[in-house]
Amino acid sequence: MPIEITMPRLSDTMEAGTVIKWNVKEGDSVKSGSVVADIETDKATMEMQCFDDGRMAAILVQPGTQVKVGTPIAIVALEGEDVAKVKAGGAKGGAAAPAAPAAKPAPVAAPVAAAPAPAPTPVVQTATRHGMEGFPVESDEGPRMRVSPVARRMAEDNGIDINAVKGTGPGGRVIKRDVEQAIENKSSAKTAATSISPAQALAVSTSGVPTASAPLALSMPGRDVALTGMRQTIARRLVESKTTIPHYQVTMKFDMDRLIEMRANYNEKLKSSGVKLSVNDFLVRACALAMAEHPYFNASFAGDHVRIHEVVNIGVAISLPEEKGGGLVVGVIKDADHKSLRQISADTKNLAEKARTKGLSVQDMSDATFTISNLGMFGVEHFTAIINPPNSAILACGAAVQQPVVRDGQLVVGTQMQATLSLDHRVIDGAMAAQYLASLKEFIEEPETLVV
Repeated sequence: MPIEITMPRLSDTMEAGTVIKWNVKEGDSVKSGSVVADIETDKATMEMQCFDDGRMAAILVQPGTQVKVGTPIAIVALEGEDVAKVKAGGAKGGAAAPAAPAAKPAPVAAPVAAAPAPAPTPVVQTATRHGMEGFPVESDEGPRMRVSPVARRMAEDNGIDINAVKGTGPGGRVIKRDVEQAIENKSSAKTAATSISPAQALAVSTSGVPTASAPLALSMPGRDVALTGMRQTIARRLVESKTTIPHYQVTMKFDMDRLIEMRANYNEKLKSSGVKLSVNDFLVRACALAMAEHPYFNASFAGDHVRIHEVVNIGVAISLPEEKGGGLVVGVIKDADHKSLRQISADTKNLAEKARTKGLSVQDMSDATFTISNLGMFGVEHFTAIINPPNSAILACGAAVQQPVVRDGQLVVGTQMQATLSLDHRVIDGAMAAQYLASLKEFIEEPETLVV
């Protein structure tokens, strides 16, 4: 019988996925293990494999469509099955429904209005919330306001909170003209917001700072760019990190001359093997060894205790090309303190290549205990990074730059790099940060210690 391919759950937090592109067309042969589509999850763009041999009978979801996990997205006809019949059978079920950002409750039909009585007796309501329209209904939530059916329908259609509308009808009843006035007031407020000047915009919130509920609105023309699922996840996690973790930063400079000289010598000797070490490979190794000496840098805050991990896993931030949705993913080098520079280099290159082509798997991005973000390759000399939960620290590395330095009382030209730790103050205090950076400085400035 035909095989139904559904949207897979490709990460532990994935609720919906977007088909970026299909690598096969309807009628094409497919084999078990072949990559049939690229799927964007909430973390990365990943490849989706087929697990059966046959032909692609029907593609139910077009590229760019987001659907919930478990939704049918394609049908495969097995060997010997009629592709046309399988496709026709699949078409009867209809295409997969796109994932809705937020389900809205269906509007409840308004009860038929009764003529208002001179002195209506309140109806006591217990199990239900429906009374006769136009009369107050007593319930455990208090009296229900009086609204005409037409007014209620107009309010629902125009997004007006009927409870905020003051009624001018008999007995304070909300009638059509009250809702019309509310709609006009809402339109006027929206027009005023779009014409607000940048100086006036600072008065939007009582604190003088624009808020999510009262964003800045400018009258200049522009265009909206939809966030990908991964960009939405990045935005959500970064806001969560900055608002729930007490960040602080500590910066130190490192002399890089000896490390750079060692790297050049090693790369010359390893050229025939196709190995080329990067400065980042040395930094990963140095951070891992320093973490082994300072266990709280390999820990997570867990409410009423701190969890110190037994394995040192270094996360490396990898930038993605725009065709993969842009943004950053964090590939994880496992057991980094037990790996050589050559192993770290190979792991890093494999993760970066996979991230920019196939997409990283959940295992590739899981269980980092510390993260390194390196913008030095782009010429950035100094920056701070946001902690990647549940880590307690992230190291932001700048470029190694030649500059005047004082050594033994003499002004000379030296190569230095600035690195800034962002730290979770619930786990790591300032003295601990200084001790860790001192150990890191020793490993970097005496790079022979990284190979023994």
